[in-house]
Amino acid sequence: MQKLTNKEEEIMQILWKLKKAFVKEVLAEITEDQPHYNTLSTIIRNLEEKGFVGHNAFGNTHQYFPIVQMEDYRKRFMNTAIENYFDSSYKNLVSFFAEEEKISADELREILAIIEKKDDR
Repeated sequence: MQKLTNKEEEIMQILWKLKKAFVKEVLAEITEDQPHYNTLSTIIRNLEEKGFVGHNAFGNTHQYFPIVQMEDYRKRFMNTAIENYFDSSYKNLVSFFAEEEKISADELREILAIIEKKDDR
């Protein structure tokens, strides 16, 4: 699975949300730095070439839909990020968020409860 650019990820987020959409519908969902219609159409066609998106043709118009599921991409992205930035250590990942005050003690306790519940199975 190829890494996507930030703009491609933004477009995929929209397609995952909408489930299927024409270019004009994707364009309507972009709130900041809205690209030109033709630029967006090219980005979506690139996503199709990369195997992330498929389409149904309606005459000259295409309705696009995600082929790669969000959960599959998320797993790949997170695994790569943890390998590259946290030495493949989930402890380092959680410590990073704790030090940056992005996670609370209550949230950590909830995570611990989830882990302990899985261990009890």
